[in-house]
Amino acid sequence: MTPETLPRPPLTCGFIRPPEPAPLSLWRPPMSHLGIAAGQEPVGVTPVPPGLEESGTRLWESVAEGFDLDVHEQLLLLQACRTADLLDRLARRAEGAELTVFNAKGEQVTAPWITEHRQQSLVLARLLASLRLPSGEDDERPQRRGAARGSYGVRGVA
Repeated sequence: MTPETLPRPPLTCGFIRPPEPAPLSLWRPPMSHLGIAAGQEPVGVTPVPPGLEESGTRLWESVAEGFDLDVHEQLLLLQACRTADLLDRLARRAEGAELTVFNAKGEQVTAPWITEHRQQSLVLARLLASLRLPSGEDDERPQRRGAARGSYGVRGVA
């Protein structure tokens, strides 16, 4: 038998590719706390999310009522509000308390709530800066800022 006369296997024999799986939809965290269903754009003023305390509520109302925020900006604002509430709790904890404590080695160190307050203050400043809110009477948001070194580059590098 020559190769031309050999019987060919039926087309259904051999490797059969399994059917393609249905495409997975991208998982998105539920945004019910923002009053936004998945895939919807925010409309008007978004109500204050539940669980915020006094400072967080005041911050949310002052920003959300004055600006039309996208969903990612609302999430940044929510984290900033929670951070503001945490700063209030840490400040209440520090009232009347010692500023230093003794660690396990017997050394006098800064109290952990003081250190945490400083760190959370930096977090709040960065969250608010990332929202790019105007700082004055201008109605426009400030321009995006460039790299930390600007256009000058690193010294000593040609």
